[in-house]
Amino acid sequence: MGEDEPLLADGRKAPDRREVSIRWLSGTFLTGVTSSALMGIALFAALDGREQLAIPGEAYAATDINAPVKGAEKGSRLIGTTIAAKPSDKAIVEISTMIKEGDRSVIRSRPFAHVKMALAANHTAKADYPKFDPLKIFSSGKPETEPESTGAIYVAEVETDVSLKITDFPVASAPYAYAATMSASEAEEVVRTNGSILTEETFQVAMLHYVDPQRFAGADSPFDFSANLNARVVAENVSVASALTREENSIEFIDDVMAIRKPTTMVTALIDAGYNKSEAKYVAEVLSGETGTPELKEGDVFRVGLEQRGEDTRIVRASVYEGARHMGSVAVNDFEILVSASAPPKSPAVETAFDETPITIATGRELPRVYDGIYKAALSYGMNGDMTDKIIRLLASNVDYQARLKPTDTMEAIFSVDEQTSEAADDSELLYLSATFGNNKVNFYRFRNPEDGAVDYYDAEGRNARQFLIRNPLPNGRFRSGFGMRRHPIIKVRRMHTGVDWAAPRGTPIIAAGNGVVEKSGWNRGYGKQTVIRHPNGYVSSYSHQTKIAKGIAPGARVKQGQVIGYVGSTGLSTGPHLHYELIVNGRKVDPMRVRLPDGKSLSGDTLAAFQIERERIDQLIGHNEPPTRVASAK
Repeated sequence: MGEDEPLLADGRKAPDRREVSIRWLSGTFLTGVTSSALMGIALFAALDGREQLAIPGEAYAATDINAPVKGAEKGSRLIGTTIAAKPSDKAIVEISTMIKEGDRSVIRSRPFAHVKMALAANHTAKADYPKFDPLKIFSSGKPETEPESTGAIYVAEVETDVSLKITDFPVASAPYAYAATMSASEAEEVVRTNGSILTEETFQVAMLHYVDPQRFAGADSPFDFSANLNARVVAENVSVASALTREENSIEFIDDVMAIRKPTTMVTALIDAGYNKSEAKYVAEVLSGETGTPELKEGDVFRVGLEQRGEDTRIVRASVYEGARHMGSVAVNDFEILVSASAPPKSPAVETAFDETPITIATGRELPRVYDGIYKAALSYGMNGDMTDKIIRLLASNVDYQARLKPTDTMEAIFSVDEQTSEAADDSELLYLSATFGNNKVNFYRFRNPEDGAVDYYDAEGRNARQFLIRNPLPNGRFRSGFGMRRHPIIKVRRMHTGVDWAAPRGTPIIAAGNGVVEKSGWNRGYGKQTVIRHPNGYVSSYSHQTKIAKGIAPGARVKQGQVIGYVGSTGLSTGPHLHYELIVNGRKVDPMRVRLPDGKSLSGDTLAAFQIERERIDQLIGHNEPPTRVASAK
């Protein structure tokens, strides 16, 4: 307490050797270094390759067909206890479609499958699928021009086939007499007579040219034009926060479903699943008051609802089921306190919790590659090989098929199916595709272009799914050297590297980056054997150091995207077999990996308007849009 003498009486003189222990100082330093190293090794082993310290549950059992399907993962202790939904999240819906047959339109109802797939789940493919072949994937697929079997979506439901024939109205010589124009008083009488009918639905007044709205504002009038016809909702005690995007760590809701296979307690089940001990005790204490006991018996299902924002997670709901029968639930209220709650929406994961072969979400190194995950999921949900191959081609420009899937990667699709088997047939067609890989999400809609009758897939803005130019014309290659200044490996001079190099074994096929016309083909000094292709809109691509140029690739020849134009070699100034790929835009060489490339062919004009109508109909089927507001016109 300050009564002892200081170690050094005089700070200006050096300490005596007897007052400092070098061995003690060295031992303290080595102890700190050793402790830090051991803690680092333990932390690395605990993470097991994960980027986050805790991922409390990324598997999501879909509550219904319109709910997102995610996966669940909380750690190694949870593997085998947390399950995902089996293919019960596949719904068969009847959709009326209209097909052109000669000069008539035939409307018929046809079954379609609406599926949502967790790609990282342990799906079992019903058939063999081809091995990964980048040349086949990136080759250009021709648009479909065969007679369509699905057709455009018709807005009304029909029970039997309906045949329609549309002809132009004979404006010049109409055989019918035109009705007289209504006067203002007659129009007013019609509105007053039908006012009560109009108020029963969501109507909006489009035009009131001849009637003063205030004339209908009387107390005895059932229809008031002066008021807004839409329902007005006044929110009370509500805090409004700005919407967070997925990239900004948006809030996600996750279901963690645990199948109880031997008697235990709620606290033990939660702790064994990786939850905090104090949090587990609190949830068990409140939930046991609803179920009457803190015990869980064999055959029960424990369902925990989690709210995840980035890496922070909290329990917002907990439920207990006896088999599929709901026993009790609790959920947080506005004061962040767990209180009694009604049963949450049904989950396929609860119903299939004790199936012999539950679908689990892979984790870590067990995660399959993107290519395998898509094929296994698609085949297990009733798609055939041709349809899955089409999906692989559609996503080729946006997905790295050799990368590992993430537990949250999903795919949603609508496709026509056979009435007997509820699976894709030879004439089945893919109507809609949505895929989410990490933070990247793409949507594609099937559309038949009325101008040429070709069927292709477009995004929500009407842009073609096929990319204008492929950034890597050597799919089997390995990226070796980028665009920019470097020291030339042969002439030993620092100079600009005006392209990118892709290394591959000699003889590996090289494909055309896009559709175009061959401008040059042959020997070109240091470039060796070179092919130059001119594409639309001022784009030119160059392929150098080839060992051999493909047959038929000569100046003036037309090539298609994905067509083999040559083979990897080491001709010219080259240190080994590789492809030197250059991209020239309006005469200027740019970085092929960074330049912003235009999209494929985009729809415009009347064709774009027709596509937007088809897209809105598909969005209504999948629940992305609300039904349109009906409009009443008084004129």
